[in-house]
Formats: sequence, C-alpha cells, structure tokens
Amino acid sequence: MSIVAVSRITLYGYKADKSAILEDLQQMGCLHIISLQPQRGPSAKGPSSQAREALKFLLTCRQHRRPIRDASNFDAAWVERQALEIKKRMQTLADERDFLEHRIGNVRPWGDFAYPPAEALRGLRLWFFTVPLNDMKSVAGTDLVWQVAGKDNRFAYVVVVSENEPQGMPVPRTLMGNRSLSDLELRLDAVERELEDLQAERASLTRWRHLYAASLFRLEDREALTEAMYLTYDADPLFALQAWIPSAQVSEVTDYTERKGLALEIASPGPGDDPPTLLRNPPTLASGQDLVSFYMTPGYWLWDPSALVFFSFAVFFGMILSDAGYGLVMGLGLALGWKKMKRSDSGRRLRVLFATLVGATIAWGTLVGSYFGFALPEGSWLGRLNVLDLNDFDRMMKISILIGVGHLVLANLADMRRRGLNAGALASLGWIAVLIGAVLLWYGTGHAGDRFSWDAAGVTLLIAGAVAIVFFTPPQGTFLRRLMAGLLALTKVTNAFGDALSYLRLFALGLASASLAVAFNDLSAQVRSHMPGLGVLLASLVFLVGHGLNFVLAVVSGFIHGLRLNFIEFFNWSIPEEGKPFRPFAKKEMSAWNQ
Repeated sequence: MSIVAVSRITLYGYKADKSAILEDLQQMGCLHIISLQPQRGPSAKGPSSQAREALKFLLTCRQHRRPIRDASNFDAAWVERQALEIKKRMQTLADERDFLEHRIGNVRPWGDFAYPPAEALRGLRLWFFTVPLNDMKSVAGTDLVWQVAGKDNRFAYVVVVSENEPQGMPVPRTLMGNRSLSDLELRLDAVERELEDLQAERASLTRWRHLYAASLFRLEDREALTEAMYLTYDADPLFALQAWIPSAQVSEVTDYTERKGLALEIASPGPGDDPPTLLRNPPTLASGQDLVSFYMTPGYWLWDPSALVFFSFAVFFGMILSDAGYGLVMGLGLALGWKKMKRSDSGRRLRVLFATLVGATIAWGTLVGSYFGFALPEGSWLGRLNVLDLNDFDRMMKISILIGVGHLVLANLADMRRRGLNAGALASLGWIAVLIGAVLLWYGTGHAGDRFSWDAAGVTLLIAGAVAIVFFTPPQGTFLRRLMAGLLALTKVTNAFGDALSYLRLFALGLASASLAVAFNDLSAQVRSHMPGLGVLLASLVFLVGHGLNFVLAVVSGFIHGLRLNFIEFFNWSIPEEGKPFRPFAKKEMSAWNQ
C-alpha cells in the first residue's frame, strides 16, 4: 500500500548496438523512459483504427470458436478484411431489417394486396391514413373519395383515392411504399437468414482472434521501440538512455549492463525531480488503486490513498443504499458472475471491491433495519441489530457530519505525514483543530448543562487552529509574507465547513432510497387490498418495477456520490497536486481470453 520507490538510471552504450539493447530492455519491461531530445521523434506505423475495430468486432462476438495456435496459415490482412466486410454487411442488413419491420407494421392493417397498374387508375393514386376513431367524423365531412379498409379498437385504416395528396385529413398520411405485405415479409425472412449466416462466419473468424491480437501487439511493440530510438541522446559512436526504474529492479538492469559491457549510472530522485508514480497494492486493495487511477494519479512525493478510498467508498455506498435487501440482490448478482470475473486480473480486483460493497450495504442496511423497505419484528435476532432509525433526522445528520469530519481529519493527517517534521505540518494540524473544535462547539449547544464545557473546548481548538493556519501557511518567506498568506489561507474555513456539510448527502440519499422503498411497498399493498384477485398480480408488478427502479437509482447514486466525496472533498485536503503515471517501456501481454 504505497508509491513504489524509483531510481533514475542513465545507460551508455555503442550506437551500433542501440536497437538490440532497446529490444532487450523492452523485453524486461521495467523502464519509464525519459526523453533526452527536445522534440519527440517520428512515429512508426502502428495498427490502424480499422485493425482495432476488426479486433473488437471479433472479441465481442457472442460465440467463440476454439482458437488456432499454428500461425503457418495465418494472414492478418485477410482476417481484418473479412471481419470488416462482415461487419459492414451486418450493419447494412440490420438497418434494412429495422426498416422492413417498421414498414410491415404500417402495411399489415391494410392486408396483403398488390397495387394496380398506373394506367388502370387513370392518373389517380391511393393514399393511406391511420385515423383515430374519434376523428372519423372529420373524414366524413370532406368531399374526398375514401374507403375504410380495416378497423381496430383505436384506429380506422382509410384509403383515399385522389390525383394529388388529399387536403383536410385530420392526420398525416401513412407511408406504405410500393411493395405488398407478402413481398416485405419474404424479404425480411431473407434478411434474417443472411444475418444468421454472417453471424456464423463471424464466429468462424474468431478462431484467429489470438493470432490477430498478437499481430496488433507486435505492431504496437514495434512502434514503441521506434519511438524509444528517438528518445535517446546520440553522439557517435555512443548513445545515452535515461529512464526511471523501480528501485527493487535496479539489480536486473545492473546485471544486464555487466553482461553487455555497458556503462550505468544510478541516482536517487532529488527534491527538484518529478518522477512518475507507480502504485502497487496487495490484491485485496488493488481495486482501490483502480478507483484512484480512474480520477487522477497522485504525485510521487505525496502518498497512496488507495486503501482509504477503498474502505471509505464502501462505507459511503452502503449508507446511500441503506437497505440490506438491496445488498442481498447485489450479492446474488456477484455470486452468479464470480467465476466469470476470475478470468482477468481486472475482474478479480473488481469482484473484491463488489464483495466489499455488498458487505457494507448489508451491514448498514441491518443497522437501520431496512429489508426492501420492510422492518423486521423487534423480537427477532436481526431486529435486535436495528440500532439506528433513518427517520431520526437529528441523529442521522450528526452521524453523517461526524463521518465527514472524520474523513477530512484523515485527509489532513495524511497531509501532515507527507510534510514530515517541519513547520508546514502545523498548518494541517491547525485545520484538524478547527474541524474538531467546530464539532465540539456544535455538540455543546445541546449539552449546556454538562459539567464539561464543550463550548470552551471548541472555542479553544478553533482559536488554536486558526493561529496555526495563519502563522504556518506557508512556512517560507518574510514574516509579513507568511502572515498575509496565512490570513488568505484562513478564508478557506468556509470551504472546510462546506465540505463537512457536504457529507449530509449520505443521510439525504439514504433516506430517499429507504422512503421510496416504503412508498412502493405501501402502493403495492393498496393495489392488492383494493383489487382482489387480479390485484395480487398488479401489486407484484408494482413491487418489482418500483424496487427495480429504486435499486438502479440507489446504485447509481452510491457510485457517483460515494466517489465524489473521495475525489472532491477528500482529495482537496490531502492530494494538493497530480502526478504522472509510470508507463513501462514493455512488450504487450496477451490478456486473458474467454474460451
């Protein structure tokens, strides 16, 4: 759970050997190359966007055939061409199928008929209108020649005979085309068969997916190697390559340079350096690293917030859903997809995160006693675990704000640790004192009769924190400059209180989710009681649709606002600057395939 320490290496060798040396280093895959050129060199020709499109088309096929491993008969260009041709043809046929289905829907009410020859109508034409039954009086009031060809419980299907498009009809005309219903249905059947055949051809092409993907990776590796050639500094007959490397892997490069007779310099990063950030967490917390990287990369000199984000996000998510029943639904879905998620590294990391979210949701839902909006009997063992009431607004608001203050205190503690033993850390300590002092002062308003003076303690911490902020933000410069900067930093106190109050969304969203669940339960019960017999079916439908909608809204809110409180409020106090990710100069690895 940390940012990996890196070292800067500078490697010297003969220019004639540069290509071979870079290939070996790319195979090792542990360097983040530093450009020694003012401008980036020309790029090699990597895989085209069409090549990536063809690969995606093959990988997204629902049916995968057994992959071919023998590359002797493999032709990447042919696979790409075939895949793109099939995709284009399938898209064209899918569009035609949609058109035919729409046109058949328009034609069917008039029945299966063939248009008479144009000369048989002597210049007249047939115009078709789908007229609501209550508008038929308007049609009868016109002087048009018309006939009802069919009728259902909503519409009358009217045919008007006229040389030009009829005027005065209450609805626009219905587009029928010039093909009969039987012709349209025959063509739709042919399109469906051709789509099935193309889908079979697509599935057959998936036999080449491993080899085709490997060919794309080789092109990307070649492109990366060519670009690396232009990032070195060349001075005949030598070249110099500079890169960052995890300190634990320096020995690998040292052994390589000794075998190849190359010169190597190793240096630790200095205060003026800006090394890339490489996060490395144990498998159980790796998904927290994914969450952090999704938003930003912390600077090398900062700290790794992955573990805190992982657990705080789980707590916030559970509070927002506030229903153990919804947690059980999520757990069932996770159980069904557990084995499938095992097939890739990202899937294995995500299932740990989802399992934690399920656990947090069930735990918090049990504490507030909500199971699909229902409360269990007080005498039951689960009912005895119901120690919180979402309708106790005062208590739940206090819990939310205390969680928010605790989260912000952790952020400032992390900032203190980053600063180390210097005066600048006292500014972060001052913010901790201000936050805790404000909480004590707020708590004291409801406990005026206590022997302990909460108000006095709160005011003392507020003053002490304000003094620390004013005089130690920042700690450099003249006294007057420090004083002005400190006073300016103190204006951030409104942001601190606003950020703490922002955590009220945990209570508000949790209450909204629980209230909607109860509302749908009440609505379902009312339908069942007022409509015996059929009411049971309708009540079940209301229950399922209502809770399904509420579940989706709650999950979306849990992800959005649970991450927001980490990325905005928490990072605002603990991650003052963004870093750059460590991008290893390495060969592409084949991902785990669905067999």
